[in-house]
Amino acid sequence: MQTPIIIAGIVIVLLVVFFAVIPVGVWISAVASGVKINIFSLLGMKLRRVKPQKIIYPMIKATKAGISVKSNQLEAHYLAGGNVDNVVNALIAAERASMNLSFEQASAIDLAGRNVFEAVTMSVTPKVIETPQISAVAKDGIELLVKARVTVRTNIDRLIGGAGEATVLARVGEGIVTTVGSANTHSSVLENPDEISKVVLEKGLDSGTAYEIMSIDIADIDIGRNIGANLQSLQAEANTKIAQAKAEERRAMAVALEQEMKAEVVKAEADIPRAMAEALRSGSLGVLDYYNLKNVQADTKMKNDIGNGVITYAESKKDNK
Repeated sequence: MQTPIIIAGIVIVLLVVFFAVIPVGVWISAVASGVKINIFSLLGMKLRRVKPQKIIYPMIKATKAGISVKSNQLEAHYLAGGNVDNVVNALIAAERASMNLSFEQASAIDLAGRNVFEAVTMSVTPKVIETPQISAVAKDGIELLVKARVTVRTNIDRLIGGAGEATVLARVGEGIVTTVGSANTHSSVLENPDEISKVVLEKGLDSGTAYEIMSIDIADIDIGRNIGANLQSLQAEANTKIAQAKAEERRAMAVALEQEMKAEVVKAEADIPRAMAEALRSGSLGVLDYYNLKNVQADTKMKNDIGNGVITYAESKKDNK
């Protein structure tokens, strides 16, 4: 009596383990969708630590879209770290758009870190990228603030190794600055903004990038600062400071020269008593001449004091009396 029960228990346990290990529901979905996959292949995916759902469901989408892909290809791409679902979506979109995109090319783009599905979508429907406000100065010194809209579409052949959107925007900004800078006046740029687009497009700015520039449209132009006038003002201010510095240098030299001359005068005055004493001893200067000289000096000092307001004329007359 117990033997049939044990056998039934073993069978139940085996079935539970079987259904737990092998995703039978996924296998049934695949078979019902026309995907030819062996159930033991799903067991192999489990052993290789590959989620069968990540492989089978993209295969079902590809089969329904009429695209032939093999489970080994999808599994290898999954193990390499790729996005299998994104690659299959890109293949389906390319097929609907009559684009020549192979699985190897799509998987390589995906492994390169690009969004292959977005790339295919942008190749079919171009994307509009708006540049930030770009400052450019015409030859008359007037600053113009320019915004442009760049319409691009993906170039699948150059997607691997090609530069991205940032490079395209940088090149467009450089072209706008060069074009505005070569204009004689800012008014000529305002009158014909489409000339900027024409000149920039002729430069072939999309070379080496993953995109093809369809058009460049000037969205807005604003007048900024008068850079030329500001530069002239700064130059004039700098020249003024230089002139002031040179004048201060000349004034300092003049003051130093004046001090040197005063020192020479003081030195010469210090030698006068010695010379007078020597003249008295040698007889070249008499006593009467000496007193006359002292009177002249006193009279000169009094006149200087009156002129400087040190004493009044009345006080000087009183002193003389």
